[in-house]
Amino acid sequence: MSSKQPTIWDIAIKLNVSISTVSRALRNAPDINPDTKKAILDLAHQLDYQPNTIATSLRKNKTNIIGVMVPEFVHAFFPNVILGIQEAANEAGYKVMTMQSGESLDIEKHNLQAMISSRVDGLILAISRETDDYEHIKSAQRKGLPIVFFNRIVDELPGSKVMVDDYQGAYMAVEHLIQTGCRRIAHLAGPQNLTIGRNRLNGYLDALKAHQFPIDESLIMPCNFLEGKARIYTQQLLDRPDRPDALFAVNDPAAIEALICIQEHQLSIPDDISLIGFSNAPHSAFVTPPMTAVAQPIHAMGRLAAELLMRQISEGQRFSPETHVLQTNLIVRQSTRRLS
Repeated sequence: MSSKQPTIWDIAIKLNVSISTVSRALRNAPDINPDTKKAILDLAHQLDYQPNTIATSLRKNKTNIIGVMVPEFVHAFFPNVILGIQEAANEAGYKVMTMQSGESLDIEKHNLQAMISSRVDGLILAISRETDDYEHIKSAQRKGLPIVFFNRIVDELPGSKVMVDDYQGAYMAVEHLIQTGCRRIAHLAGPQNLTIGRNRLNGYLDALKAHQFPIDESLIMPCNFLEGKARIYTQQLLDRPDRPDALFAVNDPAAIEALICIQEHQLSIPDDISLIGFSNAPHSAFVTPPMTAVAQPIHAMGRLAAELLMRQISEGQRFSPETHVLQTNLIVRQSTRRLS
């Protein structure tokens, strides 16, 4: 049996009709004899005919495919954003092509070119932790590729952006620690080339300043989203004679690493040391003790990014870039002390 994909030529030859007649029947055009249309559709079904989407996209200059590139799939945050993107895209008749950069600038560049070559209609992008050169993104924008940035946005580049109020979320978390009696609060920080890393650090610093706490730079540890770094730096903090009594982590994975390290030292959370993460990924509620976290509207972020991109694709040059800042809230669980 031949594995060759049947074409409209095959249908036309078998039924002794023209290519244009087959094409009109498959498009459900009204200007065709009903019996001829039925014969064509029946044979197409019998042959398991599938339209050539590449050829169609070349004719229309539109694939109805959205590209999504994220730094990683390992932790729950980005997969949950993608679920929101897919939901909105499916409702609008778009398919989603998803790639990950593995936190590598080189892979990010390679994947971006692969998506352009695949003729995606637009891209939703969260940059890698290594990305400090934006020429590959600027080049894609110059070619007319619509891009929406989310979570890890790029201040230097134009385009729509969807983010949360990282500064306020961090400020709220540190203020909660202060209000529950913590006095030496360390920060497991993110990359400072990324807006979220800078904003969460600034929220931490300003909360301390607002409550007239001294800034101890040695309590700020640059974890930079690197696997295992939070555990190493937590170990260093716990080995100090003046160890902190609280940790605010830039994200939930760093907080979980810190939690494991603290428990290995047989210290009590929160009696000896309080702990707060950022994101409120599902596993935050299931660790022991359940972890206090700054909650982000993850699903809503994905939906909004997709809706913005599809509007940009539809409106073209009439579209004006938009920036949306979503609010966070603090989910208080058992990893922090009760308010006194």
